[in-house]
Amino acid sequence: MQYISTRGNAPVLSFEEAMLTGLAGDGGLYVPETVPTLSADDIRAMNGQSYEEIAFRVMRPFVDATFSDDDFRAIIARAYEGFGHLARAPLTQLDTNHFLLELFHGPTLAFKDFAMQLIGQLFQTALARRGERVTIVGATSGDTGSAAIEAFRGLDNVDVFILFPHGRVSEVQRRQMTTPAESNVHALAVDGDFDDCQAALKEMFADHDFRDEVRLAAVNSINWARVLAQVVYYFSSAVSLGAPDRKVSFTVPTGNFGDIFAGYIARQMGLPIDRLVVATNQNDILHRCLSGQGYRKGETRPSVSPSMDIQVSSNFERALFDAYGRDGKAVAQLMDELKTGGFDVSQGAMEYLTEIFDSGAASEEETLKTIAETLRDSAELICPHSAVGVKVAKALRDTDVPMITLATAHPAKFPAAVEEASGQHPPLPPRMADLYDRPERVTRIANDLAALKQHIRGMRSK
Repeated sequence: MQYISTRGNAPVLSFEEAMLTGLAGDGGLYVPETVPTLSADDIRAMNGQSYEEIAFRVMRPFVDATFSDDDFRAIIARAYEGFGHLARAPLTQLDTNHFLLELFHGPTLAFKDFAMQLIGQLFQTALARRGERVTIVGATSGDTGSAAIEAFRGLDNVDVFILFPHGRVSEVQRRQMTTPAESNVHALAVDGDFDDCQAALKEMFADHDFRDEVRLAAVNSINWARVLAQVVYYFSSAVSLGAPDRKVSFTVPTGNFGDIFAGYIARQMGLPIDRLVVATNQNDILHRCLSGQGYRKGETRPSVSPSMDIQVSSNFERALFDAYGRDGKAVAQLMDELKTGGFDVSQGAMEYLTEIFDSGAASEEETLKTIAETLRDSAELICPHSAVGVKVAKALRDTDVPMITLATAHPAKFPAAVEEASGQHPPLPPRMADLYDRPERVTRIANDLAALKQHIRGMRSK
């Protein structure tokens, strides 16, 4: 199994190399050269298996010879042993043929834990074997950062620096990043928005001298291993509803397109997915693009679903790569046009995308209303991001096909918005009850690339 860049001008890498490299040297994202497929019998055989066993069967072809079977099974077991639900990703029914996939039972109460806990174990195992140490720098709109810090804190071979937009994440998200005491993790509050943080991250990777100096690695969803881990719960949930003998659809609240791209990979692998529905908040660049309005950046507007306050959806590049016939030069040209504001998607590429993806958006008012309605009608208290998904799913779903909406975070991560909408204050789970009492450790820093690089140089372990 080999991995190639979406921009067509970077070395072909193995799984381990692609995982440790993150962003390709030409600025592109790594994707599998070919996507392995599973037969209907392979998928059917997952019925009744544990989440860990399904994870092994789904991911094993992508990992190839990087890990032995025994090592890979042990890595998966360690990754998910700290989850608060034995099913790891249980389904809850909201309505006839409408289900909620609960992805918030991990240590930081968000779907990012599924990928980050796994990638932490993958990194540690690979780096220890190689006798190497890396510096991970990540940009987050809230959940990725806390999940990364939780996954890597205290590990021997990794320093972690997480950039988040100052004042634009929830208090719970911030405290999850700033309260770990381990010296190898660092929370950096940047004076800017998420797109500023993500742009700084990409600039660091583009600076090859800095990249080599600090042994830079990435765990944002630009890292293929992150996407791969998320493919698993599409299989586990679909199989529980009758796949492969029954089609299912998914609605995914998304800002950076990584979570729904994992569904796209599951579909390519042979999972009978009818439709993949992109659900956005008021920062709706993906919905506008899939509606034929081009891919053009707007102003990022703060919302009650801050993890989706994104105007440049990095993983959309992976979908464009396939939509343009895997033409790296064409994708590179589009990304150059994006630097000056945006681009139009060709007719052929749009036809490819809209054959697979639907999309919708939820306003602030609709999001809050959906939280209240879901509690009233289904006795489920959901977070604002999940509410965006539920609202869009209700509007677009085919009632004859099971719809699975991804519940991406626990409502307690966004207590103010949930209480405003529902009148109920969502409590933290008992294992996190003392979060507000823990001391914080955070560095506020200017939105300045040179200052960020200097801070990372000075604080990392030598």
